[in-house]
Amino acid sequence: MQERLQKILSARGICSRRKAEEYLLQGLVKVNGRVATLGQKADPATDQIEVDGKVVQDRREMLYYVMNKPVGVETTNVTRDQGDRRNRGDRSKAFKTSVTSVTSATSVPSVRDLLPPQLKGRIFPIGRLDKDSSGLLLFTNDGVLAYRLTHPKFDHDKEYDVILDRPVSPMVCRNIEEGFEMDGSRTKPLKVKKIAPTRVRIVLTEGKNRQIRRMCQHFGYTVKSLKRIRILTLNDERLKPGALRALLEAEKVALLHAVGL
Repeated sequence: MQERLQKILSARGICSRRKAEEYLLQGLVKVNGRVATLGQKADPATDQIEVDGKVVQDRREMLYYVMNKPVGVETTNVTRDQGDRRNRGDRSKAFKTSVTSVTSATSVPSVRDLLPPQLKGRIFPIGRLDKDSSGLLLFTNDGVLAYRLTHPKFDHDKEYDVILDRPVSPMVCRNIEEGFEMDGSRTKPLKVKKIAPTRVRIVLTEGKNRQIRRMCQHFGYTVKSLKRIRILTLNDERLKPGALRALLEAEKVALLHAVGL
């Protein structure tokens, strides 16, 4: 099926549609050996598409998994080079993933320890959950999706179920929603919904280090339990702690669509 080249390049994780237009105007895109023009269509199943001399491959090798990270398992950030530096603005500049970096001295298990052998080194967690938190953790080798989900400018929301050490008042919920100074800048407005005396649901669009715990501590509360229950369009209440599964096709399509891919 023929599609505009901008859409094809975006869907295959090469660049954003806007950047694809720039490449087309610069004459960097070819279809079957001929320089393509802005607005041109192609069939990725039959046409050979090149960007700056490199053949565009399908996303069939992209992998998407979700894990229910249990409490007591660590994730730590490392930088993973995603290749072509000239596209850094559209790819994950440094694919900041929560890959294992645990020393033998700590003997703390990591999310990589929970992966089956055939997936270790092939998929990487997006974002992070601290050792004392649990819940959904997305794994992929799609650097563009990682960038869209983690860069602050995109404001994609994640939802958390939080249990506090004592009853929380509606006024405190409103104060948390309004935000306050943290790490040299004001936290973005967020949503807090009280669902029980000591239990709230918090929706964030950013991910400062231990943000929820620090916000609650700021108002005199201690978090007893913190679980991520939704990543944008993705949720799964039945996934058991420590379990990992591939995203269903509908889940993958919804997630990619939600981030503009």
